[in-house]
Amino acid sequence: MAQLLLRGQILADATGHPHQIDAVLFDKDGTLSISEPMLHALASARVFHARRLLQQRHPELPTTQTDALTDLLQRAYGLSEQSIHPAGATAVGSRAHNLISTATALALVGLGWPEALELSEAIFTATDGLHGQGSQHQPIATDGLHTLVEALGEAAVACAVISNDDSPGIEAFLASQELSSRFQGLWSADHSPRKPDPAAVQALCAALGVAVERCALIGDANSDLRMARQAGVPVVLGYGAGWTMAPPLDPSFACLSHWNELEVRATAA
Repeated sequence: MAQLLLRGQILADATGHPHQIDAVLFDKDGTLSISEPMLHALASARVFHARRLLQQRHPELPTTQTDALTDLLQRAYGLSEQSIHPAGATAVGSRAHNLISTATALALVGLGWPEALELSEAIFTATDGLHGQGSQHQPIATDGLHTLVEALGEAAVACAVISNDDSPGIEAFLASQELSSRFQGLWSADHSPRKPDPAAVQALCAALGVAVERCALIGDANSDLRMARQAGVPVVLGYGAGWTMAPPLDPSFACLSHWNELEVRATAA
């Protein structure tokens, strides 16, 4: 186990007693990984194929309708010309969340719900190769991550991922960064309940064999941080350096912008 220091200050409870940490739970996209180039390409492709398929199936629709669809999808996905909004559906949501967002946009431009869902599935099938292992924009680890994870391992602190990516996507990222052996668990969109349900945190801690009260969680979204707080995690930290646009994190949470701001101090069991 270990104590964590943020910018030289021991993370402690309200009485000043240092928290003893046995495990750190990390979000993936925007925290462990710089995924924005991949996610930007993916969201852009989904918009392109949504326009293409809508025009193919409904050539009678005016251009104003396909333009309206583009605007709706860009806003839902958090997609701008050069970046992804770190609180948008592409950055934070699961594949299922984004599929429902796409179907909702299609319904808003006039499709019935059954067709909107079916067309969304076709759009995602056309673009799934741009995500995960098939992407030409492979995510890379955030700067300094390897050093931190190594320090946690040396202090016998378990590491785990809690993400709305699927399990193969998480495993592929860890393998690509030679981090698989450093992580002892994961909780993905394939698990139930999914984040941001606090029960997801509790279930992951149980799988690790670690008490929630002896964990830390680090993420780049308010939904992650509030989930951890509700689950009873004592050390909850925001990470702000994984995106072009800084995530709009709740100021009630302590935040860091580089992994070298976090120090691991091993303590006796």
